[in-house]
Amino acid sequence: MSLPEKAADTTAEDPWPVRLLSAKIADYVERMSVTWVEGQVVQLNRRPGARTAYLTLRDADVDMSLSCSVRVTALDAMPAPLTQGARVVVQAKPSYWTQRGSLSMDVRQIRPVGVGELLARVEYLRQHLRSEGLFDDSRKRPLPFLPRRVGLICGRASAAERDVVENARRRWPSLPIEIRQVAVQGVEAVTAVSAALAELDALDDVDVIVISRGGGSVEDLLPFSNEALVRAVAQARTPVVSAIGHESDQPLLDLVADVRASTPTHAATLVSPDAAAERDGLDQALDRMRRSTRVRLDRERCQLEGLTSRPVLTDRAGVVRVQREHVTTLRDRVRRQADVRLTRERDRVDHLRAQARVLSPASTLERGYAVIQRRDGAVVDSREDLEVEELLRVTVADGDFAVRVAGS
Repeated sequence: MSLPEKAADTTAEDPWPVRLLSAKIADYVERMSVTWVEGQVVQLNRRPGARTAYLTLRDADVDMSLSCSVRVTALDAMPAPLTQGARVVVQAKPSYWTQRGSLSMDVRQIRPVGVGELLARVEYLRQHLRSEGLFDDSRKRPLPFLPRRVGLICGRASAAERDVVENARRRWPSLPIEIRQVAVQGVEAVTAVSAALAELDALDDVDVIVISRGGGSVEDLLPFSNEALVRAVAQARTPVVSAIGHESDQPLLDLVADVRASTPTHAATLVSPDAAAERDGLDQALDRMRRSTRVRLDRERCQLEGLTSRPVLTDRAGVVRVQREHVTTLRDRVRRQADVRLTRERDRVDHLRAQARVLSPASTLERGYAVIQRRDGAVVDSREDLEVEELLRVTVADGDFAVRVAGS
């Protein structure tokens, strides 16, 4: 029975056996060329008398590792013993173990990465991140005057934790502090600090986060210049205080953080107000307010006394009395004018009444005149309009009566 030549030709009815797949993978890996790889040593297993040692290389930026085997002679040729956490560059060729189905790297040369080279890489990263604007002052956020809760990232049972907690609570005893104790040195530092930062950043009542460490060598502080950690701090929604405590070298965390503290103790003074100083300031402000109020009251009292000492205000009822007399005079004047006006108008009305009485028809009738009207009420003003036997109405001063027209 013949087997498929290529993997694409296999089917469920015509598969490859495991040995054939392992052989083809081993053949493919064997054709791969030798390559140079950089990483951080996270594990080294060297047995006495063995010709081969085993180590695990890890990427410094991401959680990814690779198993390697190296000849003991290559380790002995190094200028200094290889230790866990060291940065190295290795020349290795991939190899595939068909029995276990695992891939490993066969290390042929191993070279340590010097501090100078590491610092050069940090400087290059510094310039690159600066060009992106991650260090701009416009991104910096002010710290709250009194945070509801302070997040603290520090080493386990470290002096940095003690300095921050004791000094912060000495200044403001009731200040809550949420502590995350993680590795701040070595291969786990970047991952641990980033995870703690994300956890504290997700808490709504944490208003500021302090990343603290009590100094260290250049190699010890390299995790705080890691690009992944720097970007995590830049993306945090909570203001971050960097308190690495290393004056000679400035890790990139100091540049991306919203505020840099020179020491963990300094960080405590930044995130917690001094209750005693605030109380003194409040007392001083109250004293100033009392003095200012007292001075203002004294000034107003003097002005009031000066006004009341004037002659016009000596007899305080005099002003009312004068005004009362003035009002009485005006009222009497108005009454007199009203009486005069009423008298004048009354006389005028009487005169007009007399004129109206003289000019009225009743006055004319009293003098002997009469008004003659037809039955329809029309006034007779000419005898030419009268007819014989026509009934007329005659109105005199004391009444009216009817007459009939006789012939002429």
